[in-house]
Amino acid sequence: MKFYDFEIIIEKEPEDEGYFAYSPSLPGCFSNGSTIEETSRNIRLAIQQHIAVLQEHNQPVPQHRRLVHVETLSVGVPA
Repeated sequence: MKFYDFEIIIEKEPEDEGYFAYSPSLPGCFSNGSTIEETSRNIRLAIQQHIAVLQEHNQPVPQHRRLVHVETLSVGVPA
């Protein structure tokens, strides 16, 4: 079994109670779920399926990382 590493982004859905996930390294590969945990499981499955399709078509599995750093930044401004 070969293992690949992918950064994933999980965002809150703006229109409902769920979450949306994707990997910057795999354009077009995304998933969603009701909770962060469910979304994480679902994007793992989506990535596995995406890789399987790439391999079936003899295409390389991208391993470049575009995401460098993510953090929450609080900024104060005078009122």
